[in-house]
Amino acid sequence: MQQSFDRRAGLGLALASALAFGGSGVAAKPLIEQGMDSLHVVWLRIAGAALVLLPLAWRHRALVRERPALLAGFGVLAVAGVQAFYFAAIARIPVGVGLLIEFFGPALVLGWVRFVQRRPVTRQAAVGVLFAVTGLACVVEVWAGLGFDALGLLLAFGAACCQCAYFVLAGHGTDSADGRAPNPLGVIAFGLIVGAVVLTLVSRPWNLEWSLLGERAELGDLRPPAWTLIVWIVLVTTVLAYLFGVLAVRRLSPPVAGVVACLEAVVASVLAWVLLSEHLGAAQIVGGALVLIGAFTAQLAAPAPGSGERGEPVAGNVPRPREGGEEPSGDAPAASAADASPPGQPAGR
Repeated sequence: MQQSFDRRAGLGLALASALAFGGSGVAAKPLIEQGMDSLHVVWLRIAGAALVLLPLAWRHRALVRERPALLAGFGVLAVAGVQAFYFAAIARIPVGVGLLIEFFGPALVLGWVRFVQRRPVTRQAAVGVLFAVTGLACVVEVWAGLGFDALGLLLAFGAACCQCAYFVLAGHGTDSADGRAPNPLGVIAFGLIVGAVVLTLVSRPWNLEWSLLGERAELGDLRPPAWTLIVWIVLVTTVLAYLFGVLAVRRLSPPVAGVVACLEAVVASVLAWVLLSEHLGAAQIVGGALVLIGAFTAQLAAPAPGSGERGEPVAGNVPRPREGGEEPSGDAPAASAADASPPGQPAGR
């Protein structure tokens, strides 16, 4: 009975995380269209979330000594890289299209496994990649010579590459000399801090037009103060989204949590359709479905025999928790990013 309750609670938390992450792009785009630089929006998001989670980072400060490379890589790629590329992309292309392209990340992981690590992949995983590639071609309308801004599509693909890096980092961050995995909450907190430092150097927030935060933004028929959108992005689509994701993966297997997190793309597309009037054509809707199916298949695929990792998905988000309740480290898209993601979540948003 307790196991059933934990599973239902985990599914609810994973869904809440996907809903929270899915609202980031819709809230950010009005700020960008109002005249705020996309990198400044990203900096406000990451720096604000890092400030909120600073007590959590202090609690797990030993990670700085134990896993400096993991924290640096997680902060630069899974936090700063994913968010910067994604927000820059949606300044040029629709929110839903940008996020669907970012969810190509799980397919890129399979390429890393096959061609860099030289490990075999299963037929199911290959089918997932085929679905994702076909869906991506439909989303960007390749038959029309790319129906969207080429630079925007390239930036979205950069977010997908950073999401792929998150999965790879998650795989490298689960073993330690004493057999204990780093606490994922600490990794998230320090990842946000590192990401905030990197984005401070890149975005130059001292040039930010703070007066824009006092103006009203256009969000469909609504005209909320711009600063309320920043508060929403920081507290709901970043802090709560990450924490819900971590709590979810503690109650579910990482592949299941990752599949639920892929609903983020659906949430973002629907919200953009309703609030920003960013309608997707029939081809993009079909293509988006194929991308998500491909991501699902890749995340649930088991390794080929002889791969040396029994029972672990070849493109899963993170290895299973170790005995004793320790959780693996992670980030970001189903979390799915853009947006950085917790264990079991794609790195988008």
